[in-house]
Amino acid sequence: MLAGRLNVKTREFAMVDVPVPEPARDQVRIKVAAAGVCLSDVHLIDGTLGLGRENTVTLGHEVAGTIDALGAEVTGWQPGQRVILQAGERNPSGRMLTRGVDYDGGWAEYALATATTLVAIPDSLPFDQAAIIPDAVSTPWGAIVETANVRPGQAVGVWGAGGLGAHGVQLLRLVGAAPIVVVDPLPAARERALALGADVVLSPTDADFGQRMWAETDGAGLSAAFDFAGVTAVRDQAVGCLGAGGRLVLVGLSGQPFTVADSTAFSFLQRQILGHYGYQPGAVEQLVGLARRGRLDLSGSISDVLPLAQAADAVARLQSKEGNPIRLILRP
Repeated sequence: MLAGRLNVKTREFAMVDVPVPEPARDQVRIKVAAAGVCLSDVHLIDGTLGLGRENTVTLGHEVAGTIDALGAEVTGWQPGQRVILQAGERNPSGRMLTRGVDYDGGWAEYALATATTLVAIPDSLPFDQAAIIPDAVSTPWGAIVETANVRPGQAVGVWGAGGLGAHGVQLLRLVGAAPIVVVDPLPAARERALALGADVVLSPTDADFGQRMWAETDGAGLSAAFDFAGVTAVRDQAVGCLGAGGRLVLVGLSGQPFTVADSTAFSFLQRQILGHYGYQPGAVEQLVGLARRGRLDLSGSISDVLPLAQAADAVARLQSKEGNPIRLILRP
């Protein structure tokens, strides 16, 4: 079968032929129907993010498809069922392992998954939309409802309206945050944020940025600010927009140091900086339910669909932000 493999040592990415994998006793084999291309995949290839493997790995942590074969001990599932795969799982020691990072992912014609990581999806949810729920949708969902504990009526800021931030806007509106202020340097991204439900959009370089931010929050500042970009300048700006007790949630990964310039004011106002990664158990099931009942519309999230063989082109397009994509999908 065809698979998108990354050589961990050389950072060389290539589409290669590999054997179709056989499921272990507790695994299922999935015939992949759609796999998302995430900025994290780009960073794995360019070396910004480290890998847990020592040799090569098939990328792709956003995967949807149908069950193709069952391991000997798997019960409760049948071939042909439509499923998405959780983006990771814990090993026996409790360490979280990520699909497409610590073990082979879904940029392939077939993928293996432990049966406990499967989530059934309804026929009404297209594979392209379902595939992006683990990570592109569930990561901002976890940041909002778990890490930041956003409540209705709280003022929030979103820095970066790309693959994570665009869904963050939708989900913040779903939980009743208000106002939702989106900050992005790209005019097209700001327009998109408005269409998705933002109340206010700002450029980070606006001459009256601070004045407008505080005016929109009635002088109280933000209850929560989300860095979906993973950029130090974003974090510097966002922390200064927090009100008393405000939380800055670091969702975008940067690997760079971050310094609080005025630690006295930070402490006096009891502000917080919170790290976030992934999502809590049950989040994917919640989001599938919201999509099934029409509370969450992901139809506008799929910017383009490319053949699996063109994975390298998809990576280049995402890296250059060609067309300002939310999510690109690979289809075997």
